Amino acid sequence: MSSRDDFPTAAANSHPTDKSKRGVAAFDFDGTLASQHTMFPFLLRTQGWYRVARAMLTSMVHARSRDEVKVATVGALFKGMTATRFAELGEQYSATLHGLLRPQMLERLRWHQEQGHATVIVSASLGVYLRPLAQRLGVHGVLGVELTANSHGVLNGQVARGVNNRGREKVIRLRAWTAEQFGEAADLELWAYGDDSGDRELLLVADHPAWIRS
Repeated sequence: MSSRDDFPTAAANSHPTDKSKRGVAAFDFDGTLASQHTMFPFLLRTQGWYRVARAMLTSMVHARSRDEVKVATVGALFKGMTATRFAELGEQYSATLHGLLRPQMLERLRWHQEQGHATVIVSASLGVYLRPLAQRLGVHGVLGVELTANSHGVLNGQVARGVNNRGREKVIRLRAWTAEQFGEAADLELWAYGDDSGDRELLLVADHPAWIRS
């Protein structure tokens, strides 16, 4: 199995772009673009310690992995909330995140944008607060964890695709996004940035992988 030392760091990953290909830069968020994890603070901010702890303990009774605990916990916490209110909470929280962004990674993001590359955040964090932040940063797409709503616009306790967006799921989601944006036959040159085991599969499929060290 590849270790983190098999991947170059971002500082060593300034390869010239191949002008014959469509450049795509995929960034993990927590620990990569941002210096720390952001989802648990969002849950605490919007739901409080008691509700978060109770939801996690309930989810642990039936879940078989930490990914399943996360999916069940997040779904349960926001079940019954309107999608409109959920979006408002995400927008409010996103405004607090700019100070957590790594300056060197913002420089990498700007470099890709100057090169005309498509940029996308591929994260196990919630899309509801990543999207407004991405819009302010000029990032083209966000592939995060999404909650689904019923026909009345009320969150139904389910997560889109039913799985956490980490590991192999990141690759699946990114490939679907690039196919939608550029077509399945598009000739792409992929940069990928990540910091933990949940990013390993994404880095392995990239032309230019970069491991972000804390």
